[in-house]
Amino acid sequence: MLKRYLLGILTIVLFVVLAVGLSSTSSNGNVEAASKKTEIIVSAAASLQDSLDKIAVQFEKQHPDIDLVFNYGASGTLQKQIEQGAPADIFFSAGEKQMNALVDSDLITDHKVLLKNQLVIVVPYDSKVKLTSITQLTDKAFKKVAVGQPESVPAGQYAQQSLTAKKVWDTLQSKLVFAKDVRQVLTYVETGNADAGFIYKTDALTSKKMRIALTVGDLVHQAIHYPAGIVKDSEHKSEAKDFYNFLQSKEADDIFTSYGFLLP
Repeated sequence: MLKRYLLGILTIVLFVVLAVGLSSTSSNGNVEAASKKTEIIVSAAASLQDSLDKIAVQFEKQHPDIDLVFNYGASGTLQKQIEQGAPADIFFSAGEKQMNALVDSDLITDHKVLLKNQLVIVVPYDSKVKLTSITQLTDKAFKKVAVGQPESVPAGQYAQQSLTAKKVWDTLQSKLVFAKDVRQVLTYVETGNADAGFIYKTDALTSKKMRIALTVGDLVHQAIHYPAGIVKDSEHKSEAKDFYNFLQSKEADDIFTSYGFLLP
């Protein structure tokens, strides 16, 4: 009787040990599988953040073996990073100038304009000012006007072109507050640190703390095009190509247009 009892106990112990071992093996297998995911680095203009974050969720559901890692910033800054050898698989710019520079340097392979945008002037939501022309920014009601750095921020470049075309760029120099990207311009206006700012319509639609005071006519600045391209030195060209193609899908188009982007 005692012998049977001891055999039963031994059987239970062996079963538990075996079960724990299998569980551990399975767990390690899952961790190992997760670690094998391919990371794709996407260097993208700051104005694309909301839409790309949403697109990433859909893409990763369909490609569970790929992790998208985003590096958001001013297009000119991202361009310089790629030129200096920073890791990137996809470049998605808010301006053709930055993309063309990389293409000319043979640092981009496939590339295409995927989106268009509009330049607007925003003011704090409770501002009483009314704008009918950008020349009104010279009025005393506007003490600080935020713009992106023209050298690195396409929106700042478009703002400079617009103000120059209207012959008020030089006049406004003492009022201008320069920002590292359009999201910083947005923050300056939201917090009241600027009385007005130049940003994209898509960014303006993301905030309830400010309002669009004027849509800048597209005849006074270059067309606002967003090209995307695959970085030539990408170590994961196949996966990068998958995401590049997904960015051109109807599913992605629907998300982009829901955030106010226009299709070319």
